[in-house]
Amino acid sequence: MTNLDLYAKAEHLLGIEEATEALYNLYRSELDEYNIKTLLDVGCGRGGFMQRMISDGVKCKGIDLSSVMVNECISQGLDAQCIDIADVDGSYDAIVAIFDVLNFLDKTSLLKFLDLISNKLNNNGVFIADINTLYGFSNVAEGTMSNETDDEFLVVDAEFKNNELHTKFTLFEKNSAKYIKNQDTIVQYFHKIKVFQNLTGLKLIDKQVFSLYDTEDKTLLIFKKR
Repeated sequence: MTNLDLYAKAEHLLGIEEATEALYNLYRSELDEYNIKTLLDVGCGRGGFMQRMISDGVKCKGIDLSSVMVNECISQGLDAQCIDIADVDGSYDAIVAIFDVLNFLDKTSLLKFLDLISNKLNNNGVFIADINTLYGFSNVAEGTMSNETDDEFLVVDAEFKNNELHTKFTLFEKNSAKYIKNQDTIVQYFHKIKVFQNLTGLKLIDKQVFSLYDTEDKTLLIFKKR
């Protein structure tokens, strides 16, 4: 099991449903300003955002590096693949990367990713993503939480240091009379806004600091293809 698949299995215990819905609504509202016909959802998860955009008449494709997430999308009849952005065919009017996707990339990987995004956008295409602010990492994400059901127990321990958030997930799942333990660590990286201001293929046209869990813990970034 990859660390992303472990996250996928534990996601329902994290209590992020309300925050996810808020992000979906924000992205959908922003995309209303553009006349888009096709959309690529990078890090599509279980396909919730694609479902909303499909209901708006947009043709959607999703990719995610978690096979657990992709299989759930496919089971709902959504167009989804467990592939990297580099392997995506075609181009799109809009691309989104919702809920910290960019924070899972270190700076080198981020710049390569953003180049690939620009290559997959149609002329005048728009790319929207959100990132954690420094406050979001150090005052909101850092710390320990736990949750449980009758058959599961999750402990999450996150430490922010040297501009990196290391989050250890420990999930116990009941199997017959015993518990199976799965554990892994996910690393996220803090990115300053200046990283996004001089890209060759994308122009940052808007940035909005907003509150998802606490005061000004997120920044929404909107780019147009150069």
